[in-house]
Amino acid sequence: MVDERAAYSACYTTGTTGRPKGVYYSHRAIYLHSMAMAAALGMTLDDCTMLITPMFHGQCWGLPQAATLMANKIVLPGRYVAADTGPLTDAMIAERVTIANGAPAIFQPLLEHIRAAGLRPDFSRARLLSGATEPPLSVMRGFHNETGAEVIHVYGATETTPLVSVNRLKRSLKETFDDERRWDLKRKQGLPMTGVDVALLDANGNEQPHDGVSIGEICLRGPWITTRYHDMPDGTDRFTADGYWRSGDAGTIDANGYLKLTDRIKDVIKSGGEWISSIDMENAIMAHPAVVEAAVIGVPHPKWQERPVAIIVVKAGRDLSADAIHSHLSQHFAKWQLPEVIFTDAVKRTSVGKADKKKMRAEYERLYLDEANSG
Repeated sequence: MVDERAAYSACYTTGTTGRPKGVYYSHRAIYLHSMAMAAALGMTLDDCTMLITPMFHGQCWGLPQAATLMANKIVLPGRYVAADTGPLTDAMIAERVTIANGAPAIFQPLLEHIRAAGLRPDFSRARLLSGATEPPLSVMRGFHNETGAEVIHVYGATETTPLVSVNRLKRSLKETFDDERRWDLKRKQGLPMTGVDVALLDANGNEQPHDGVSIGEICLRGPWITTRYHDMPDGTDRFTADGYWRSGDAGTIDANGYLKLTDRIKDVIKSGGEWISSIDMENAIMAHPAVVEAAVIGVPHPKWQERPVAIIVVKAGRDLSADAIHSHLSQHFAKWQLPEVIFTDAVKRTSVGKADKKKMRAEYERLYLDEANSG
């Protein structure tokens, strides 16, 4: 017999905001997480699960254990690269995959491969779990309209075993929301999983109302949420006095209970005393038909404290200008919020597909400062 509270595995954070931190997982935590995940996704014996995300990324999001719990057929895709998702597509079609997980950095090229190859796969039973960053609406709509697949936005972290929320629409909302409102709701991180307590706290530790507008830090507590870091005695500031883990994510919770990240607290751009959400700006840029990748960062500015910089990859064979991006963004953002635009061949990413904003901020941190000094 093994003590259910003994560690069964460990992972390290990606270190995008500091040194990587070790997190240990217990047998009890992953068992409870697997049951909650299977319930949230409606997993059954008839499902076929493909494990796209690597184990070092939050232990493949706990999907291997949930798939094993539900006696799924499990498909291991082998080696692949985002530049060639053909093998993934072929395996999904051949094995009739119904559940898979990955970042938008994988699902977007996978959809483009399906289009380029002229394929019309029947993924009507497929649930594609998309995490790491918010999946663009164009990708979610594309999979739904062209393959029948549902792209499900999920949220979690290395510290949370990892799933915290899953975005599936309540029947009442499907019936009362129009098409645009349903798709807008799909962008959110979703409903907290059964067993997880979520607190939305302001800078003074006060609970924020669940009105979909009030922003606070997302703090989490539950049977699979870590309570400490490995060999890190100075990590207590990441936890509240009553045991909530501080995620470092700023967000809202609406009246229907859906969680929405507005930004990483360290990624929110403060310009002239006003806040700009890098996530909302990135998603607006990604909606432009000529854009394939985009990341928005805040860099120091001698007058305005910070200014946004948009780093954009243009689709092959398409032309795009900074003025066109500004015109596109002006539908959703004020003129003073519009970013400096930099076109590049690729957005820097971490090993798990997240935009590596730490590296990008370091690369462009003197963009405005050097301009001011030369002037």
